[in-house]
Amino acid sequence: MRTLWRLLTAWLAAMALTTAAHAAEPIKVVYHLSEGIPQASRAIGNIRNHLNADPTAKIVVVTHGLGIDFLLEGATNQQDQPFAGAIADLANRGVEFRVCNNTLVARKIDAGKLVPEAKVVPSGVAEVAKLQAREGFVYLRP
Repeated sequence: MRTLWRLLTAWLAAMALTTAAHAAEPIKVVYHLSEGIPQASRAIGNIRNHLNADPTAKIVVVTHGLGIDFLLEGATNQQDQPFAGAIADLANRGVEFRVCNNTLVARKIDAGKLVPEAKVVPSGVAEVAKLQAREGFVYLRP
């Protein structure tokens, strides 16, 4: 009985340490954008609010299809306000912006037309899947 008690105590201590370690890790979130400027505008607001509530969150924005449009140089929102400042501010807070190369090729858009904060990845949907399955990111679609 004493051995069982020691094993149970050791297991409970290990579980407490594991739980504490997980609580200290930042929450990782992938925001998936594929619908164009209105969705991007919502996402920018959501991400700002997210970081205000949890400044330690690790956020990656993955775009494809029409979702890349706000990451093109000179892009503006529905009120004709440029996205560039908001993108730079979020990037300075640690947000990463990833753009689907398949979309660039299909739409014949040169990667040089992207804002400097954008990183090109081979496939937007494959990037979302990788972040979820291999890197433990939570999926959000604004």
